[in-house]
Amino acid sequence: MNEKTKRGSFSGQLGFILAAAGSAVGLGNIWRFPYLAAKDGGGVFLLLYLVLALTFGFALLTTEIAIGRKTGQSPLTAYGQIDKRWGWIGFVACLVPSIILPYYCAIGGWVFKYFFTYLTGQGHAAAADGYFSGYITGNTEPIVWMVVYFMITAVVVIAGVEKGIEKFSKILMPVLFVLITAISVFALTLKHTDASGAVRTGFQGLKIYVIPNFKGMTVKSFFIVLMDALGQLFYSISVAMGIMITYGSYAKKETNLMSSINEIEFFDTLVAFLAGLMIIPAVYTFAGVDGMSGGPGLMFITLPKVFESMGSIGSVVGLVFFVMVSFAAVTSSVSIMEAIVSSLMDQFKLSRRKASVIIIAYTLLAGTAVCMGYNRLYFELKLPNGTVGQILDVMDYVSNNCLMPVVSLGTCILIGWVAGPEVVINEVTQDKYKFGRKKLYVAMIRFIAPILLFILLLQAFGVF
Repeated sequence: MNEKTKRGSFSGQLGFILAAAGSAVGLGNIWRFPYLAAKDGGGVFLLLYLVLALTFGFALLTTEIAIGRKTGQSPLTAYGQIDKRWGWIGFVACLVPSIILPYYCAIGGWVFKYFFTYLTGQGHAAAADGYFSGYITGNTEPIVWMVVYFMITAVVVIAGVEKGIEKFSKILMPVLFVLITAISVFALTLKHTDASGAVRTGFQGLKIYVIPNFKGMTVKSFFIVLMDALGQLFYSISVAMGIMITYGSYAKKETNLMSSINEIEFFDTLVAFLAGLMIIPAVYTFAGVDGMSGGPGLMFITLPKVFESMGSIGSVVGLVFFVMVSFAAVTSSVSIMEAIVSSLMDQFKLSRRKASVIIIAYTLLAGTAVCMGYNRLYFELKLPNGTVGQILDVMDYVSNNCLMPVVSLGTCILIGWVAGPEVVINEVTQDKYKFGRKKLYVAMIRFIAPILLFILLLQAFGVF
């Protein structure tokens, strides 16, 4: 108990749920989910994502939180306590957030830049062609915004578990939920007549988003959507990054884990759905089906044009939108940094402040390199999955496409076949709490999830 107190802990179940949900509700949901949903035909992607979230995602989320609370350790040391031979998973699980944090903060800086642009009444400038590319290729400004964004993240982490992360989440999460709900409802009220006289509405965009359309879909295209939804889950529920193990280690023993996991799962899925709801109908209304193919640039290129098309109210909507995205981004980057800081504290017995200083120095250097990847350090590298990228894309590919499936696959084998599912089941059912979906959990962790993860790895390596 003394060691647990030294590391810190959440004050109760609510603090744990809000912090974990805050981690899950980040740029992965607000930025990545909508553009993947738009790319993959809306309803089909949404359907597959929901099924995977309730099965695959549930199994991984439960496993990581249970490992964290059982061991009372962060990922770097937790896996070794389950089985010393499998301690390597902890190293990879700690490596993942170490790679993600610098480029996440660079993207967070982009969000802050757009927030400031709308705050100063310059939203029309953000809608201009070349605005985004002109900004990210700049030599100084992207670095400045990256530093501002990251230092806010660092201050929260240095403040500790209860006074920093939990307090921060309790304030921001309710505000975030109100904002995203308000924008989603507003998106459904939109109506626009284009130059040809065609009228499009938010409700028509809603139908595209929620109603699966399998017409013309081949086995290959269905498989691509399935793999996109599977890959998105890692970002959406913050698994395979060491985050949920870390947050699980801060959960008190009397916390009802299954109840908490169900609520985290619900909030994450709801916000992911609302993220698509506030973006896809709006983009469809003002830009049609073609506008929905904006890819990663959907939020930074297409949406500002949508806000501009709304007229005077567009500036207000744009400001509220980027306030909301800023909140979501910081709650996630806090959890990413915390996973690394906590690992250093557990492995090397460092104080929180010393561990944080080390990560601050590393992230500022690596984050600067990411920002310079669009100008002085620019290069193009063809990746095994067929895409071409530079520094940020390479880091995202290594962490998301390669290492995260490896961490989850190793975790499934460890818990499913080496240590046994009882390790997790016994932790969840402590104090006679019920384990809902227990049979599903065992089937997923031993058979189904490993197969899906292996296929995902093959796709990442360009096998098919």
